[in-house]
Amino acid sequence: MCTRTDNKAEDLGIVICDDGLRYYADALLGRPPTGECPACLLDLGLVQRLPDGSLAPLPPRLAAMARLDQLEHVIEKKKTALATLRASITQAQEIYLDSYGKDESPLIRVVQGPEAISATLSTAVHACRQELLTAQPGGGRPQELLDKALDSDLDAIGRGVRQRTIYQHTIRSHQPTLTYAERITRAGGEVRTLDEVFDRLIVCDRKIAFIPDPGSERHETALTVEHPGVVRYLVGLFDHAWQRAQPLREFPSTRLPPLLTDEVRRTILRHMANGHTDEAIASRLGMSPRSVSNHMRWAAELFGSRSRAQLAYLIGKSGFLDDLPE
Repeated sequence: MCTRTDNKAEDLGIVICDDGLRYYADALLGRPPTGECPACLLDLGLVQRLPDGSLAPLPPRLAAMARLDQLEHVIEKKKTALATLRASITQAQEIYLDSYGKDESPLIRVVQGPEAISATLSTAVHACRQELLTAQPGGGRPQELLDKALDSDLDAIGRGVRQRTIYQHTIRSHQPTLTYAERITRAGGEVRTLDEVFDRLIVCDRKIAFIPDPGSERHETALTVEHPGVVRYLVGLFDHAWQRAQPLREFPSTRLPPLLTDEVRRTILRHMANGHTDEAIASRLGMSPRSVSNHMRWAAELFGSRSRAQLAYLIGKSGFLDDLPE
């Protein structure tokens, strides 16, 4: 039997239950109904309580008139609220566009400050309905960021959003990030890793993208991009990197597989040969300078070099990096 908890009148979506149909039939035929009157009959107005406490069945058309009037009233209120919301958003959009200078584009906007960036990203991810693309350079992420992202990302996947994320190979030895990635993968997301990720990128439904401002301090300024052509370009960069990346599910161990160890090492040596310091290489690959130094020491012993310049010369002469994709 239905109850008022199950069939609330204010929901206006009342479904008559089987007990209600039987009770209503008995009441129309003059048979003493058994049991308590189902709540759905009272909520639909098919049975009315009289002043003396007894119950009387009413014709469905008569009962419907009151219910339809109430529903139409609610619909009108919703239409008014919708029109008011649209008008408010239109006014806000005009202010939003007026906030740009003559040389600025309303399709690219600056968001300043970590808290503002976080709030903007959170709102955009929550609004995603089809696809969420993310590129995360820098290796392992702090635990607090992973905890914050996990609930949001699992919620998006639960809504049917296809999620693809690219990390760097170094997360395979960073247990907190690896655990987060495995949770996302089990939920239906896709995670791949690459030796070097081009830059931080988030794209929602291929309509809006978030990128860091190259001219600002890290994490202090972000750009929201809504220009369709620029968003398509960024998605193209992501897809190109995605095709070269290695699926995380193929290597469940927390250690880098030999293939990826070689790839990381060769990438380090390529950057060294191009004149980058250990600190710069570590920053690009999301690893510690000490790890870079260990790889450099291995290469120096392998090639028998006594200086960085000699090592770069010997590596170039050996052809060790010739088949490494640029």
